Amino acid sequence: MRGRFVSSLLLLTAALLLSAPSFAQVYGPSTEGHRSPQTTKLAAAAPKPAYDPHDLTGVWWGRGNNPLMGNPVPSFTAEGQKMFALNRPTGGPNALVPALGNDPMGRCDPLGYPRTMYSNGRSFEFIQTPYKIVQIFEWTRGMRDIWTDGRKIPEDVDPRWYGYAVGKWDGNTLVVNSSGYNDKTWLDGAGHPHSEDMTMEERYTHPDAMTLQETMTINDPKIYTKPWVSAKLQTWQLQLPKGVTELEEAYCVPSEEEYFNEHTRNPAGGVKAQ
Repeated sequence: MRGRFVSSLLLLTAALLLSAPSFAQVYGPSTEGHRSPQTTKLAAAAPKPAYDPHDLTGVWWGRGNNPLMGNPVPSFTAEGQKMFALNRPTGGPNALVPALGNDPMGRCDPLGYPRTMYSNGRSFEFIQTPYKIVQIFEWTRGMRDIWTDGRKIPEDVDPRWYGYAVGKWDGNTLVVNSSGYNDKTWLDGAGHPHSEDMTMEERYTHPDAMTLQETMTINDPKIYTKPWVSAKLQTWQLQLPKGVTELEEAYCVPSEEEYFNEHTRNPAGGVKAQ
């Protein structure tokens, strides 16, 4: 009887060990840094599961920064140089007022697009419907609609924090064109500006079940003398389990940000309390 019990226990233990990867494998910032080179190599060589390259649904996370920053910034026009000089958080009349300068982040203003896509290393989620793709950003829970029902960008669209975006499929590439951005946001934390005439093209590809890649081109002739083009592909990793992984609640609360500015950020920047 005891031998039968031990045998059953061993079989149960073996079954659990063999099945563990099916529920213990997690992708993302919590485990990525702990993989050994051998584990990473084996994972890359493993057969990829079947998937639909037109289905971008899920929570995506990437290690990289804004891909635009890998390329030299195009030369400014005279208007662009003036806007940049006013924006720079570490120079000019806005220095240390507060310590972040006039960075919209310090006031909890919407970061706009594309900055919010890369802010604080946060994830974003794609939710697809028959007529649009909804893009939700973990940082401040900003939301962007990408219309895929064949409509055009309205000619008289009111300027928006996240612009007006339409998308269409070019083979297995989602091409997103957008405009209608207000000029209150920065393209990055360095204060690079844009005008309300800025247009943008993004190209998303989904080469395997776990990977999303993106390139971006910004055209704003009022501010830059030539288009600003991605230096490289930005790569995002699907967070598993798909359809279950949740975005963290990460709101920027004005009252809390004001308290933090007054008691922490400003004193660190040498700003004395009023």
